[in-house]
Amino acid sequence: MSVLIIKLGATGDVVRTTPLLRRLDGPISWITAENNLALLEGIDREVRCISWENRRRVADTVYDLVINMEDDRETSRFLKGFDLSLISTFGREEADRLKLLNRRTYQELIFEGLGLGFSGETYYLPPPRPTGLQGDVAISASAGLVWPMKKWAYYDKLKNELESEGLKVNILQDRPTVLEHLADVQGHRCLVSGDSLPMHLALGSGLRCVSIFTCTSPWEIHGYGLQKKIVSPLLEKFFYKRGYDRRATTAISVEKVKDAVMAQLEASIVSAC
Repeated sequence: MSVLIIKLGATGDVVRTTPLLRRLDGPISWITAENNLALLEGIDREVRCISWENRRRVADTVYDLVINMEDDRETSRFLKGFDLSLISTFGREEADRLKLLNRRTYQELIFEGLGLGFSGETYYLPPPRPTGLQGDVAISASAGLVWPMKKWAYYDKLKNELESEGLKVNILQDRPTVLEHLADVQGHRCLVSGDSLPMHLALGSGLRCVSIFTCTSPWEIHGYGLQKKIVSPLLEKFFYKRGYDRRATTAISVEKVKDAVMAQLEASIVSAC
């Protein structure tokens, strides 16, 4: 069966869509954003990767299945295939309400939408580009412009607290390539972050993580037995809100996150024995 997938971004969403590749037989073409090509081109699964700018190149093939994971009209018009987006069907406000009620993971939803059953299929990731950055705990403190309330307010305080326990803690910085960013994540025993790309890189790398949810759905994330989710008591109030309110970023205490990190580090030692 010849399959065409369109999933442009965000990059973390591209990563968490890759489990589909473990269940789809035959040749696969994938249209994505230019900056995501490196994540797909290096994986241990043959996929023809095409940037959105070069999308017309896929017209050389007849597809048995077309999967559109985007929610804008331009991609839907181009593909004229399956569109699994809630926004396309219900509008953004109703889609956000349904997301708040949902308790199934992203993988369960997309697998079910294609008539498949999700059985814990893991992410595909390419080999990293080594950077030499190593430590006990990596902290990804960044948040994009779209979701500023994803940025928890106390990452610096957490770093100080963990270092007082004798741990080596690194705040992850921007890298020229996503493959270097992947190496930074993999160079640690535990990652602390919000709902972000580094979280998905950790889950795909078999790395334990503590994930802070301030305004997006914790239920959509499949943790693969590696993740401790810290959910804000104000989650419903700020659920999928795109503005900024400091209350969303301060509702979770440093102590709660620190305790979760220490437990994850202990679990990593036990699992390594």
